[in-house]
Amino acid sequence: MTATVVPAVPATLPAPPSALSIGLARIGLELRLFARDPGQVAFSFAYPVIMLVIFGSVFGDEEVVPGVGFRQYFLAGIAATGVMLTSFQAVGTAVTEERDRGDLARLQTLGTPALAYGIGKAGQVVVTTVAQLAVLLAVAAYAYDVPLPTEASRWLTFAWVVVLGILAGTVLGLAVASVIGSARSASAGIPAFAVVLQFLSGVFFIDSDLPRWMDQVAALFPLKWMVQGMRSVFLPDSAAVAEQAGRWEHGTTALVLAAWVIIGAVVCARTFRWRRAA
Repeated sequence: MTATVVPAVPATLPAPPSALSIGLARIGLELRLFARDPGQVAFSFAYPVIMLVIFGSVFGDEEVVPGVGFRQYFLAGIAATGVMLTSFQAVGTAVTEERDRGDLARLQTLGTPALAYGIGKAGQVVVTTVAQLAVLLAVAAYAYDVPLPTEASRWLTFAWVVVLGILAGTVLGLAVASVIGSARSASAGIPAFAVVLQFLSGVFFIDSDLPRWMDQVAALFPLKWMVQGMRSVFLPDSAAVAEQAGRWEHGTTALVLAAWVIIGAVVCARTFRWRRAA
């Protein structure tokens, strides 16, 4: 009698990829999708530069405080606005569009973790923002002779303000996308809110010239603190007198931005939706 040979069965099946590994793989996909949208690419890179050109042409060499011209002063606000546009505004509108098209439903069917999807979006925002800021600073330095900082401590401040700003903007974009019902509503509402926030947060004005109530409202949102953090990087310490508080408030800036990262992450975890509500 011939013995039957039974194929060996592995004791354990290979573990599925983690949310982190899926998220890292999605970063490349998100970058390719971003590059395939010429309108979004042009807006992300052109808007900050165009704003710099407008301010540079209108105000010229006028000084905000002794030794600080308008171009140098408003570079901080424009840089912070760029971070907000590539994170909060772009992510909020993109997620609602992908949900309306059914892309998110297909990802859910494939078993993609929500965390992996968020990591992919955040990674794309990081790469895009770094490239955008590099272009903006190059134009400011070489076309308008705006002095850039030479101290390592200032660039370190620049780094943590940008990182916290990106994280806060990304999670808040994801959170807002869960609240807004459709892509049409998002494409109208999110940019409008972003424009209002720019005016409230002192992007286009000297901070000390803003009404006190306006500054207090702006202090509830991340953009005001990103702008203030950026000014502490690009302006001399003597320029802090033009702030409402008369100082840079690095501790408060870090605390508020970190708080918004946590708040946004909690809201995302509780409200993120793969499918459009019926």
